[in-house]
Amino acid sequence: MVLNNVTIPGNDIAVSISISEGKIVQVAPAIANDREQLTFVGAIAFPGLINSHDHLDFNLFPQLGNQTYESYTEWGKHIHRAYADEIASVLKIPVALREQWGIYKNLLCGVTTVVNHGEKTIINDPLITVFENCQSIHSVLFEKNWKKRLNNPLKIGLPVVIHSGEGSNTAAHTEIDQLIKWNLFRRKLVGVHGVAMGTRQAKHFKALVWCPESNYFLFDKTAAIHELKAKTGILFGTDSTLTGHWDIWHHIRLARKTQMLTDHELYHSLTSLPAKIWQLNTGSFIAGLDADIVIAKSNGKPSLQAFYDVTPDDILLVMHKGEILLFDESLYHQLTGIITQSYNKILTGNSFKYIQGDIHGLIAEIKRYKPDAGFPVPYPIQPAA
Repeated sequence: MVLNNVTIPGNDIAVSISISEGKIVQVAPAIANDREQLTFVGAIAFPGLINSHDHLDFNLFPQLGNQTYESYTEWGKHIHRAYADEIASVLKIPVALREQWGIYKNLLCGVTTVVNHGEKTIINDPLITVFENCQSIHSVLFEKNWKKRLNNPLKIGLPVVIHSGEGSNTAAHTEIDQLIKWNLFRRKLVGVHGVAMGTRQAKHFKALVWCPESNYFLFDKTAAIHELKAKTGILFGTDSTLTGHWDIWHHIRLARKTQMLTDHELYHSLTSLPAKIWQLNTGSFIAGLDADIVIAKSNGKPSLQAFYDVTPDDILLVMHKGEILLFDESLYHQLTGIITQSYNKILTGNSFKYIQGDIHGLIAEIKRYKPDAGFPVPYPIQPAA
């Protein structure tokens, strides 16, 4: 397949992307062959986004919390008192259904890889890559046996992903020092949040996953990314809807407003850098890498600006390892005879999309357990305005 006439963020010269057997073969101004082709008008292409921090089974929660907290422990205690009934109503939904919705939440936004933090997922054959080739430890204070797990000799080869410095108080900062001190085998640490992290501490981490919207919602403060980026790699994550908007683009634009990363640094925190940290065969338009590709409307803007203005409504195509998972209704005539999988028709904003799998059945099944569960795609489907 060839994807014709797209621009790539940072380069406004139109190119074509050739794909074969799930891999990128070539990126060039023009590619002549007789294979299946899709031609776009006014569109950008970028690698499928890598969401480096989510809890897939927690994405049916609304944001919970109504004050500014000093730490994740204070927040955790508060929500279990103040929102006990809401928490119980979501946890009644079987884990597999909640995980499947977490996959769709990411896919709708153009995420093709998500790093799940917590217990191993139980769903089979997720549509996108769920990265779990790491050791998930929640945190120093919430994980009873964190020292033993951190120093498990059978896990030395795996990176450790752990909430670190999630708060604004002294305890959150000191907690990071404890983690560093007890990392006896000097394992690769990937911290999450790092709101209380200092540059001295950052150098002990392979990377830090920045989740700015979650941080501002809980603490009215985020990590000093403009300082920490000199000492460790900065990846990007959303966390779950317990503390953030379902749409990753909402998070990205908030991060951009802080100006703590340049536009290019922020772009690479979602693409090439996490691919390197997690050792994924994706994240760039290079021959031989997996064809994880998103095409979106440019709306007449330069490619990098268009990238930062993307909404789920603007997404025209999401491809994972060469397989089309989502496409806009405007491409239907070009895809006739090409696609063979089963798709559901959905509405995002004012645009109809086709998405692989049975998202309608999933929503209906979830509503059996929680009739008032909310979703960003209307169900039953409503006509476009």
